[in-house]
Amino acid sequence: MKLIHTADWHLGQSFHGQERHAEHRAFLAWLLDNLLERQADALLVAGDLFDVVNPSLRAQELLYDFIVAAHERLPSLDIVLIAGNHDSGNRIELPAPLMRRLRTHALGRVNWLDDGTLDTERLLVPLTDAEGETRAWCLALPFLRPAEVTGSALGSCDDAGDIPPSDTPRNGYVAGISRVHRQLIKAARERREPGQALVAMSHAHLHGASVSEASERPIVIGGEESISAALFPPEIAYVALGHLHRAQQVGESRIRYSGSPLPLDFSEVAYPHQVVEVILEGEALVDTTAIPVPRPVAMHRIGPAPLDEALAALEALQDDPALPRERWPWLEVRVELDAPIPDLRARVEAALKDKALRLLRLERRLPKGEDGASPARVDLETLGPRRLFELTWASRWGEPPGDEVLADFDTLRQEVLDADDSDASARDARP
Repeated sequence: MKLIHTADWHLGQSFHGQERHAEHRAFLAWLLDNLLERQADALLVAGDLFDVVNPSLRAQELLYDFIVAAHERLPSLDIVLIAGNHDSGNRIELPAPLMRRLRTHALGRVNWLDDGTLDTERLLVPLTDAEGETRAWCLALPFLRPAEVTGSALGSCDDAGDIPPSDTPRNGYVAGISRVHRQLIKAARERREPGQALVAMSHAHLHGASVSEASERPIVIGGEESISAALFPPEIAYVALGHLHRAQQVGESRIRYSGSPLPLDFSEVAYPHQVVEVILEGEALVDTTAIPVPRPVAMHRIGPAPLDEALAALEALQDDPALPRERWPWLEVRVELDAPIPDLRARVEAALKDKALRLLRLERRLPKGEDGASPARVDLETLGPRRLFELTWASRWGEPPGDEVLADFDTLRQEVLDADDSDASARDARP
């Protein structure tokens, strides 16, 4: 059986104010061609399909057009989608009855039965081969929000047989995440028949995994929500992970982040992006192969460098005027200055005159102060909500916020995001 593992599409992303529909459309066309060429049996998308909980109509069209096209070209292909922390779980599941007719399973939330146990039935998705025989089971776990996995209702539901816990939980949220994983693995173990593989899919942060410099939103409480790879016993043939944008394995080759197919920030320019081909034989993993994703739009990152060097580098950049504007490369320029230069942007833009390049970000780096810190110019987008909160707190109280305060802030922020999700779903449900 052959699977393709991908994640973190972030359809509809606004990149420093610019839309990226052309890039996403090109990636999805490439992915469809590869599914057909490799005759894949299943496609696993491990969360963050969209960039925001209330995506634009164009972003939604990209997803649904892809699903329809994939079913037309590969009628036996199974597609499994899970919601990530950027997604609205309700929105992902809204068209689920229609998508099932296209062999697409969309999981956005976990549900709990009246006795407090996890509704595992809906999270176990059969994966079939070209003859329609079930060859594997996908344990499809969408992003787990605190409200879904914490509370007294779940307190006694931890009967997971001989599956070891990940470690001593650092908080109730991590304990809840671990409990859900163990219950689902226990149910899958009981459901499968001899010769059928188990494939886990989760949108989570594992201990020891490498994060990107600036592009990943902390799931809930900074890295304190991370879980252990020990949650996945050896009988899980493959673990398809989403959330971290850097492609990587965690401890073992069977436990992998596919990474995002496109760089989502200039900090991600330097490493390759990919999807993963997974080959299963019976219950075992046979092979994994990284398939590099061609970059539809190039990205250039200049500096940090003194102004003269930065301008020379800009002059040396190669461009292709024949490209349509939506395919012009993105550009970030970081300039080290001895003193402020009021016309810096004008000088940079002059160096780019008549070049088929799009300047998205210009960062000024001034000399370091007495404390050794560089007063680099920043904006709200660069800071992000968490850093802005830290600076505001320090300004008000004369010292940085402690770990408990930051944990409270991150939890509150997630509650606001979840409220946006619920509000969007309520609007969608109105006649």
